[in-house]
Amino acid sequence: MTQRTGKRAVLVAANQPLEIWERPVVDPGPGEVLARLTHGGVCGTDVHFWRGEVPLPGPVVLGHEGVAVIEMLGAGVSTDYAGTPVAVGDRVYWQPVAPCQRCYACTVLGDVSMCENAFAGIFGNADGPTTASYCDYATLRAGLPFYRVPDDTPSDAVIALGCALPTMLQGLERLGGIRPGMSVVVQGCGPVGLAATLLAHLSGAAPLIVIGAPARRLAVACQFGATHTLDMDELPDAAARAARVRELTGGRGTDVVIEAAGAVPAFGEGLQLIARGGRYLIVGLWSAPGTVPVEPRMINNLNLRIIGTALSQPRHLYQALQVVQAHHRRFPLAAAVTHRYRIEDSQQALEAVARLETVKAVIAPAA
Repeated sequence: MTQRTGKRAVLVAANQPLEIWERPVVDPGPGEVLARLTHGGVCGTDVHFWRGEVPLPGPVVLGHEGVAVIEMLGAGVSTDYAGTPVAVGDRVYWQPVAPCQRCYACTVLGDVSMCENAFAGIFGNADGPTTASYCDYATLRAGLPFYRVPDDTPSDAVIALGCALPTMLQGLERLGGIRPGMSVVVQGCGPVGLAATLLAHLSGAAPLIVIGAPARRLAVACQFGATHTLDMDELPDAAARAARVRELTGGRGTDVVIEAAGAVPAFGEGLQLIARGGRYLIVGLWSAPGTVPVEPRMINNLNLRIIGTALSQPRHLYQALQVVQAHHRRFPLAAAVTHRYRIEDSQQALEAVARLETVKAVIAPAA
């Protein structure tokens, strides 16, 4: 057995500082992969986990976006989950959600993003092997999809949109796509909003309006294809923002609104932005509890469609790599990684993300 130890950032209890534990790292078993982390994406959902807004049974290692280098292959592993050969030293990309393939969603609906058991043991035992990414080493257990990162694709560009890009790829599937010339509003300019902006731009959306803050993130949205931005710090009144959207869309409102803000008030505002016959895709409210008043008559009489989407499926991780590989030279994806933290500084990373100081923050064990 190869003797290793590795550090990990552990959430022991909600609203408590993360603790840094060092634990033995065991060799991978059959069907498993031992991977050495280079990039653990810090997602807004991690902030919700830390605050207890999405309860987790502690202690757990945080981090659900990972790029790592293969350290060891367990018996029987020679390819990734798309059949691409892998070897020690290759880079891989994964999320720690494994479909069970033994439930109605997996085998009848064919939609593993709704698997009833996918979150069972998602981060594993904080004392043992973990699939999480705020750590030195992750063990990708048998059945957990992972994909080889192409040699010509920078790791920074892959992690820049973390879980947001596959989530948005599934969202656009559920939406039914965006046709060239459709008007689109994206609410939010964090990684989910930026992923939505990029994909809407590649689909030919025009105008493509992004509502959010701070200005630094809105500047990146422009680099990713936004034709107009509405800075909530400069235009705090929702009615004024709605008036501006109608001005930019010839008085109609927008064909598609994509909620990527992760804030409950965004839902009510989004309903005021949609044109007759429009569609509203809800992506960011997965970890934002709360309610807003809704007038059903408006949905009825304007022929609106409201579509929810949560998580992603393995094919969307693979597609995300293809999008990044094809477009990282045209769009400054890698530059969206603005903050790097050591594992020991994971708490500071969460706090910086919570304060909206970052575009994308990563835990970089070698930093």
